[in-house]
Amino acid sequence: MKPVVLDASVVAAAFFPEKHSAAAQKLLVSGGDLCAPDLIYAELANVIWKRYRRREIDKSEAVELLADVLELPLDTTPSEQLADAALDLAMRTGRTVYDCLYVVLAGQLKAVLVSGDRRLVNAFAHGPLKDCVRWLGGAP
Repeated sequence: MKPVVLDASVVAAAFFPEKHSAAAQKLLVSGGDLCAPDLIYAELANVIWKRYRRREIDKSEAVELLADVLELPLDTTPSEQLADAALDLAMRTGRTVYDCLYVVLAGQLKAVLVSGDRRLVNAFAHGPLKDCVRWLGGAP
């Protein structure tokens, strides 16, 4: 089975009720090879913090959620190994380096990046990396 790169939007959708939460949860328990740049932990901690600041969760829930995130079966790649290529891709496409870390990792692993960010998916939908990026909700 081909590896799958998950971005933070997919993991967040698995933990918080959103439109595509069921699809995100299914990916997390698929038993497949799930990968991400190590940046994903900082991004998910920030998502949890935002939910806490909006009073959607309390402090103990935030702490538990982060512990659950840190236990996910993700094979992470240090961002420093992806940064050069991600910067180059960001400069060519106008996407953030953060987003490009995920795209570069998918390309290097010959994997598909699954994202809940339609703008990210649409940004790569018609270029040479179109087969590397898929929207969590199905066809973009």
